[in-house]
Amino acid sequence: MDQKMTSNTQATDGVSRERRKFIMSGISLASAAVAPSLGVASPAASKAVAGPATRSGQQSAGKRVLIINAHQTYKGISEGRLNRTLAELIAVEMKKKGFELKTTEVEAGYTVQEEVEKHLWADVIVTQSPVFWFGNPWIYKKYVDEVFTAGLMQQSFLSGDGRSKDAPDRQYGSGGKMQGKRYLLSLTMNSPRQAFDDASQHLHQGRSVDDVFASNTANYKFCGAQVLPVFACYDVVNAANVQNDIERLKARLTHEFG
Repeated sequence: MDQKMTSNTQATDGVSRERRKFIMSGISLASAAVAPSLGVASPAASKAVAGPATRSGQQSAGKRVLIINAHQTYKGISEGRLNRTLAELIAVEMKKKGFELKTTEVEAGYTVQEEVEKHLWADVIVTQSPVFWFGNPWIYKKYVDEVFTAGLMQQSFLSGDGRSKDAPDRQYGSGGKMQGKRYLLSLTMNSPRQAFDDASQHLHQGRSVDDVFASNTANYKFCGAQVLPVFACYDVVNAANVQNDIERLKARLTHEFG
């Protein structure tokens, strides 16, 4: 019995190692393809990178993007290489499109007030995040709680929920001050594409990716920003196709931002 259990454990460990090797090899190839065009370093807290200036020497209106890397490291399980590759890709592509960049890597630390100011500065906010247990890493939820609460207290993100004593029937969620800003959530997940939009699927029962991750995007919508459809890289553990995900992400950024 013990010998059989040991053999099974060794086999399972061997499969896990092969999966990790497969994913890492794909990321290495993808990173090599992206690296020559990198005009910025890896996203880090409080870093800003200027994009191409207009003829007047000033940045184009509507061309400011905040990129938030929400990854949290779990050694041997989630090292963040794919998430970092995609966050850097977003930075490169947005810079090519003439955007001025500011970035935040949540795990590296941040100052709440500086993050409030980054959100107020940005025309576009992009969160790049892995999916941990069907949600974002807890450090990102902490980040949102702290930053958006500060934005509420300062009345800079919103003035309330839209209702008042004089207008109690106003639409809930209509008190935001982020009108004109756009928000994109980009995810990496182990779930296959087939798990969504199919009522026969046991887990999500027909819900879309946007439905399942509404808890992430609702705070931006509540504050008045335009929430764009979620971008997702599926099945990244069992059947990773990093190069295809990169090309899809490039196409999506071009579609949304020119």
